[in-house]
Amino acid sequence: MTKVRTRFAPSPTGYMHIGNLRTALYEYLVAKKDPDGVFILRIEDTDQGRLIEGATDIIYNTLAQCKLFHDEGPDVGGNYGSYVQSERMKSGIYKEYAEKLIDLGGAHYCFCQEEDIQSQRELAEARGESFIFNDPCKNISVEDARARIANGESYVVRQNIPTSGTTSFDDEVYGTITVENSTLDEAVLLKSDGYPTYNFANIIDDHMMEITHVIRGNEYLSSTPKYNLVYKAFGWDIPTYIHCPPVMKDEHHKLSKRNGDASFQDLVAKGYLPEAIINYIALLGWSPETEQEIYTLDELKQAFNVKRIGTSGAIFDIDKLTWMNGMYLRNMDIDTYYDIAKEHITNGVKGNYDHKEIAKILQQRANTLAEIDEMVDFFDTYNSFDSELYTNKKMKSNPEVALPSLKAARDLLASLPNWEETTIHDEMMALVEKLGIKNGQLLYPVRVAITGKQFTPGGAIEISYILGKDETLRRLDLAIQDLEK
Repeated sequence: MTKVRTRFAPSPTGYMHIGNLRTALYEYLVAKKDPDGVFILRIEDTDQGRLIEGATDIIYNTLAQCKLFHDEGPDVGGNYGSYVQSERMKSGIYKEYAEKLIDLGGAHYCFCQEEDIQSQRELAEARGESFIFNDPCKNISVEDARARIANGESYVVRQNIPTSGTTSFDDEVYGTITVENSTLDEAVLLKSDGYPTYNFANIIDDHMMEITHVIRGNEYLSSTPKYNLVYKAFGWDIPTYIHCPPVMKDEHHKLSKRNGDASFQDLVAKGYLPEAIINYIALLGWSPETEQEIYTLDELKQAFNVKRIGTSGAIFDIDKLTWMNGMYLRNMDIDTYYDIAKEHITNGVKGNYDHKEIAKILQQRANTLAEIDEMVDFFDTYNSFDSELYTNKKMKSNPEVALPSLKAARDLLASLPNWEETTIHDEMMALVEKLGIKNGQLLYPVRVAITGKQFTPGGAIEISYILGKDETLRRLDLAIQDLEK
């Protein structure tokens, strides 16, 4: 049995779009389903006008952060290099294969100028017809065409498409697809500057690198019949196709890097974990056989099955990703969590507080790392606040309830001989019982009083312990004074 070889072939044109990263993940998972499978990184940089400096490093870094380690590629080598298209082009392989395809009858030289094409386009529009270029250069013999080229005439190479009949192909997701050849355009394969078009370079590189499975977005379904006509002209094996539904912004719009939608780098900057992002995007278009939602990468390798990729677009739900990210954070041991949260805690808390204790309360409440800075700002900054903040129907609290509760809590806390969290907890619970009130009628006002916030990463007891006795009493005194005014 032939071992599986997949390739992720991004263009270095900026940050990693979520749809591209999902393609990389699926390529990786398909390869790793086979114990001998190979996952390849190939850089497709033939569109020189769109290249962005540093974007190749972004590709390397993204795959490394997501632990999608490639077995072959520009940075790790392999037996099928070069793995950079512009370097492959220097060897002349694309021009060589274009010439071979012409000799096999699968392509022809075209000398038409843009105005020739435009006049046909305008005529089709005037007739209300869809435009497909009818290239008169197909009638030029190969010998005559090569003589014109030898005289310095500019040309492109266009694919030959049968004028009748159909072309069919099988896709693992969409099934068998058949198209009328008359609907296919004779696309350019080799441009006048000698560079191959994206589609032609793809075909040549995939064949030479012995790619067995091609995974890509369903926008390439319409191009696939033309790919296959090239494969057949050369007599090459056609790879297994897996076309994936788009990742959608909403019901009507795709996520788009060009429209400024979130990239992997944007999400990481907003405090999302690479492993949570990978877990989430695996489920964008693929449904596992069980109700399980949280997967490690190793678990995804075992569970992934291309037969369960859907055909409908999957909407990118930031709330679902946020929930999933929170689950990842809460499932960490405290030391791991502290290591990744430390920078954010340090940014938000400059005072002399126990940062690891702060991490403990954050872990259960922060869903992203970027939330941390704002969640902990009350440690350093304590401002006066509107007394209506004490009003909370659920807690049965209001300013009138809060004042006696704060006074009682202040006296109790001042009397404590040691400042331990368990001691604070036990004594505060005893005070609730003694006063004959609900927990929330004591703890909610105390939490508001010592933080100046309605929502905090921890409760009154935890925050009091971290603030320390002196600071807690100072803040309670100020809050009581404000209520007594």
